[in-house]
Amino acid sequence: MSTETVATPSITLAFTASAALSDSLQRVLTDLIALELVGKQAHWNIVGPNFRDLHLNLDEVVDIAREGGDEVAERMRAVNATPDGRPATVAATTSVPAAPEGEILTSEGVAYIVSAIEAVVATLRGVDEQVDEEDPTSSGIIEDLIGKLEQQAWFISAEVRKPVR
Repeated sequence: MSTETVATPSITLAFTASAALSDSLQRVLTDLIALELVGKQAHWNIVGPNFRDLHLNLDEVVDIAREGGDEVAERMRAVNATPDGRPATVAATTSVPAAPEGEILTSEGVAYIVSAIEAVVATLRGVDEQVDEEDPTSSGIIEDLIGKLEQQAWFISAEVRKPVR
């Protein structure tokens, strides 16, 4: 058996995110992870009128947040940034409001999850212009998430809205 050492080639990716881009994408990532978690918390504990519809709709929000978080984290790696999705990091840095404890009435759940989605969208909108200046590809991901999440906020809020006359 040979003890010869094989040199590992050094590969440098062409684009490296600035600290500002990395920070912006990290903010998006922590909010998406938090939204995924609170969406499941609400999904498990929602009770009351229209339970089934809201229960299923919450899974759609969770799926968007999970897939979006993965896409953002993988984009971070593609631009030489290191994503941090550890629970302590998410808890310390997210803008998503804390989920209510225990069972939650559907109307209260609608208000809470819409506020959580709106917090994430505010983060997305808050970083989009700066991200777009440095990396339009990452901005495209953010803009896609804004559209999906705003649509979910509309769907869910319609559960308790009254017609405007």
